[in-house]
Amino acid sequence: MQGLDSRAQSILTGLRADVQSGATQLALNTLNELLSYLDEVGPDVEILSRLLAELRAARPSMIVIGNALAMIEQRLSSDPHAARAAIIDTRDQLQDATTTIARHTREHLPTTPVIMTHSASSVVLALFRSMAENQQSFSVICTQSSPGFEGHSLARALDELSVPVTLITDVQMGLFVPEADVVITGCDTWLDDGCFINKSGTYLLALAARAAGKSFWVLADSFRNSDANPGLVELEEMPADELNAPEGEWITHRNVYFERVPHALVSHRISEQGVFSYPAGPRR
Repeated sequence: MQGLDSRAQSILTGLRADVQSGATQLALNTLNELLSYLDEVGPDVEILSRLLAELRAARPSMIVIGNALAMIEQRLSSDPHAARAAIIDTRDQLQDATTTIARHTREHLPTTPVIMTHSASSVVLALFRSMAENQQSFSVICTQSSPGFEGHSLARALDELSVPVTLITDVQMGLFVPEADVVITGCDTWLDDGCFINKSGTYLLALAARAAGKSFWVLADSFRNSDANPGLVELEEMPADELNAPEGEWITHRNVYFERVPHALVSHRISEQGVFSYPAGPRR
């Protein structure tokens, strides 16, 4: 079987190495890279299909990427010449879903809310951009989300939007949750077994929100739905050197980036299809 060319390998390497972008942004970046690849290389269907398969497997904790690429693969199987249209259509659907989620969420927020979040979800950032563009007053408490410190990029983005933001260490979650009106996070994968997957630390934030009596909202479009066997879902572990930990014969370094969070801790899931209450309730 013919191997991937250098341009395809660079797309695959870039996807694996990006631990800063949220799942939606990473999926959009990958789709745009695929469009450029079509223009620059013009791969045949066999090579493109192989690249899509390897990209799908590259970030197992971020099912939105795999689902988006699967939609393209389905189109290719029936029409080998449909690659460009399939990529553009999938990208548009993903962008439209994000825009719709932001609108649904804005409609349910209180006046001048204090919103607490963890990590740097691209869908949550889209919500914040939408609120700023609509001149809705709000402020944000965000964790720095170690060891990748994605929260720093979110804080910078909010600063550029002239939105007040308080940046805290992850261990201050319980201290600051009482100051928030609502806690909102993104979601990398929504499982059928009563859990969703997101950046490690989300479970602790959800528990802190429950203890403080605060609503916990998860922004998760249908691209994140997974029917995979929950027992086989891989939680990605990144290089331990991010921890800057000491070396020692009896020291084990672990840097698991993602974790399961029970749906029981979720107040609302907001997707492009509407607002869903938990425990199970009607769509709004």
